[in-house]
Amino acid sequence: MGSYGLQHSTQSTNLADILERVLDKGIVIAGDISISLVGVELLSIKVRLLIASVDKAAEMGINWWQNDPQLTTRAQNLEQENKLLSERLARLEQRLAPPIEVDADTGS
Repeated sequence: MGSYGLQHSTQSTNLADILERVLDKGIVIAGDISISLVGVELLSIKVRLLIASVDKAAEMGINWWQNDPQLTTRAQNLEQENKLLSERLARLEQRLAPPIEVDADTGS
């Protein structure tokens, strides 16, 4: 009888190597889910998932996290500054607006 032992691959890849490759190249997972009842579509969900490193995502033009106020203090500061400037502009416009004239005869 021959020997029937388990054979192991001499080249093993650990999780860190796999993650490095995926994050370096990026991976996209896409799918659509549709729920219908008697031929009438009740719900449609589109799922798109991109897994990539920050550098790879930025290289692809994806950088939404840089301006998300919940993720960066820079974006929080810009949002606060924008709010203050908008309020200041509204006050200036109000001061520069011509006064509303009231017609003495009609009262309007």
